[in-house]
Amino acid sequence: MFQYLTIAWNSAECAVALAAGFIAGSIALVGFGFDSAIEVVSSLAALWRLRWDADEVRREAAERFTLRVIGTCFLLLAVYVTYDATQTLRQRHASEQSTVGIVLAALSLIVMPTLVHFKRRVASRLASGALEAEARQTRVCAYLSAILLAGLGLNAWLGWWWADPVAGLLMVPLIAWEGLEAVRGRTCCLD
Repeated sequence: MFQYLTIAWNSAECAVALAAGFIAGSIALVGFGFDSAIEVVSSLAALWRLRWDADEVRREAAERFTLRVIGTCFLLLAVYVTYDATQTLRQRHASEQSTVGIVLAALSLIVMPTLVHFKRRVASRLASGALEAEARQTRVCAYLSAILLAGLGLNAWLGWWWADPVAGLLMVPLIAWEGLEAVRGRTCCLD
């Protein structure tokens, strides 16, 4: 059930964030939209993994594959955010204010931590490292929401054009670490 809620929320979040981000020229908002798209892929991969829960051999193969998919999504997001944030800083590109983005980030700060809580419970009950990794990716989305809100807010209220790209760069190490850990199969449930 939580996977379906995540897919629905992140699909809407992706569409709104990308549209608002491209309109405002905000790298943080566009990156957030792409993160939401990655969340949808991760949730779909986690659902696929759940199909194989009864067969131990298939479950382990599905677990490894799903961890790789989720880890790769993290790593791709880290590369994207690094590249675009760096380009934005070098070009000194100031984004416009985005009230829609601020509201979306604030709502996401409510929705994402709630989903993480329930997803981690399910992952623990199933002893699923893949589902735990997917819950961590949802947690990263919550962190990104907070950073997005700070970046958009500082830009809107203080005119700090660089707040968006700097905020994005601050998340890259965490995103990359989570990606590497998932690709390597290192999770709380599988270590």
